[in-house]
Amino acid sequence: MKIIVVDEKDNVIGSKERDDRNEKDIVRVSGIFVFNSKKETLIAQRALDKVFNPGKWGPAAAGTLEEGETYLSNIVKETEEEIGVKINEKDLTLGPYEFVDSSHRYFRQMYYTKLDLPIFKFKVQKEEVNGLRWIGTEELREWLATSPNDFTESSPKLMKELIDFLNDKDQ
Repeated sequence: MKIIVVDEKDNVIGSKERDDRNEKDIVRVSGIFVFNSKKETLIAQRALDKVFNPGKWGPAAAGTLEEGETYLSNIVKETEEEIGVKINEKDLTLGPYEFVDSSHRYFRQMYYTKLDLPIFKFKVQKEEVNGLRWIGTEELREWLATSPNDFTESSPKLMKELIDFLNDKDQ
C-alpha cells in the first residue's frame, strides 16, 4: 500500500511506495496515548530494527497514513495491529495536531483513550513494538527529564501534553 504525501498545508498531493519517499516528502502520521483510571500511561518501545527511532519509547501505537485512510481510520487500524486492541472511534479524544520537521517531515494527529487492561492483555506486533509498559505520571515526568534520549524525538513534548491533559481531566 502506498503512503500519502502532502504539501506544507497538509493537502494531499500524491502517494508513494514507502521505500521511495525522500527527505523532502511530507507524510501524515497518527498516534495514540492510552491511559488508565490510575493515570498511568501505556508507552511502547519501538522495534529495534525500525528505520526511525529504533528501540525508543513513545506512544502506545502510531502509523503513517496509507492511501484511502484518514488520521482517525489509521489510528484505529494501527492500535489493533500494533498492540492488539480494537478501539471504537467514539472512545477517542482528539489530541494535539502539528507539523513535525525532524529526521523526517510529517503532520501528526494524536488521540487519547482510556483503557483499564492489564499489560498481558495486549498483544504486540513484534515488527513494530519491542515492548509495552504502564507508567505513572510522576515516574514518566522524571524519566523524560533525566533521559529524554530514551524516547522518540517528539515524545517528550507529546507526553508533557498528555500529562497536562490528564491533570485537566481532574479539575
